[in-house]
Amino acid sequence: MSSTEIPGSKFVITTPIYYVNDVPHVGHAYATLNADAVARWHRLLGDDVFFLTGTDEHGLKIQRAAEDGGLEPLEHATRTSERFASTWKMLNISNDDFIRTTEPRHHQAVQALLQKAYDNGYIYADTYEGDYCVPCEAYYVEDDLVDGNCPIHKRPVEHMVEDNYFFKLSAFTDQLTAWLEGSDAEGGDTDGSGSGRNSIRPTGYRNEALGIVRQGLDDVSITRTSISWGVPVPWDTDHVFYVWYDALINYATALGFGADEERFDEWWPAVHHILGKDILRFHGVYWPAMLMAAGIEPLPELHVHGFLLLGGEKMSKTGGLTAITPEELVGDFGVDGFRYAMLRNHSFGPDSDFSYEGIVEAFNTDLANTYGNLVSRVATVVGKKCGGVGPAPAADASLSAAAATAYAEAATAWDSVQPSAALDATWRLLRETNEYLAEMEPWKMDPGPEVDAVMGNALEVIRIASIMASPAIPEAVEVAWKRIGLDGLVSEQRLPAAAGWGGYPGGLDVAIGDPMFPRFKPSA
Repeated sequence: MSSTEIPGSKFVITTPIYYVNDVPHVGHAYATLNADAVARWHRLLGDDVFFLTGTDEHGLKIQRAAEDGGLEPLEHATRTSERFASTWKMLNISNDDFIRTTEPRHHQAVQALLQKAYDNGYIYADTYEGDYCVPCEAYYVEDDLVDGNCPIHKRPVEHMVEDNYFFKLSAFTDQLTAWLEGSDAEGGDTDGSGSGRNSIRPTGYRNEALGIVRQGLDDVSITRTSISWGVPVPWDTDHVFYVWYDALINYATALGFGADEERFDEWWPAVHHILGKDILRFHGVYWPAMLMAAGIEPLPELHVHGFLLLGGEKMSKTGGLTAITPEELVGDFGVDGFRYAMLRNHSFGPDSDFSYEGIVEAFNTDLANTYGNLVSRVATVVGKKCGGVGPAPAADASLSAAAATAYAEAATAWDSVQPSAALDATWRLLRETNEYLAEMEPWKMDPGPEVDAVMGNALEVIRIASIMASPAIPEAVEVAWKRIGLDGLVSEQRLPAAAGWGGYPGGLDVAIGDPMFPRFKPSA
């Protein structure tokens, strides 16, 4: 059952924790903005929301990068972690917690969870020999390599031999298959509990994870003796946990695992992970198996997005492309302009093309021409025809049905973690209202009941659409809210009641201001 059906239910949303070998770029921002927008939507529903992000700071790659820079690993990690935290603050990300895997609380949780798996007989000692990609922090079998190189980074792998502890991933083939087969993209159960939780959305990624499981699962190495930069293994302190198995546990750490079991038990059933498709194997196969091994249930719900593509390649420095930082784009389009374009232009799930021109188009067409222009046009006409006082909407307005349809579609899209579709429904309502004004031509009407009804209807759409748009453009909607004379904050409204037609009371002072989104003209 979705949280739209349980007012005030708990909802946990997480981003991947970002590896501190690089500074934040638009790919990181895309995942974080989607999580932020979904969190904001659920707060509007009255849900008790916990939104987590953070940084992943252990592993050979970080140890080597620190050595190359003449720094201690923690100092190197701290510098980059602070860059992520400050970037999210700049983008108005509303996270409730920012976790670092070097924190004592995380070490405690990692040791507690994997100790349970060890005690349950799912971890054993053996020797590992294989090819290792340092940038991936992952071993590859020969069939995975491309001309002897890592398939992701296109660089030579390193052959390693060391004593490790292994996780019995192969023991969970049947359980993982049942979990993945027991759900569908439209809300089938994953555990037979009637909860309606899915395993992985969209369906294509669930099928991809199922394919990994059906191909056969080998046990996986989860510790290292060749490095010291990691979480110590509690039953053998000569080892540290391999970074991936440490990092995945951050989601449990932040909810109190190993420290506050009552809090963990209360929040864990509401967990939703947002992640990119490149880490699906770890989140969609290894992580649920680790949870099963430790006796933790239910399993989280995964929402997977594709790559942002620039010139047909994944956007990353390792792909040979120049990194594009959020700061650069915010400098041109403002925070809300950047937020909107990232959410609106890229459907959540498939790969999508990223371009500067696409941001310009979204900014000028949707924000400047449609939303900003509607607010300005309505304020101007109310000033001239209604004495600057906003009238109440008509009870039987034609826009009422359009608003109800838009809200229903947007609510379904937000609940399915589809911000682009939700914003499409919202902006369709705004466009219909602009078309309504063009048809009615209130600027040609004499002051009186007729013009009052038209302007009241338009004001009501601005009120409803501002609430619906607030997860994407939280600052801009507050400006519109004040201009049409409403008290309080958009973020304080509660859905679905606040989206009902007739909420604009009338009799409020409507202010004319500067354009909310002046049209952007790219420099030559």
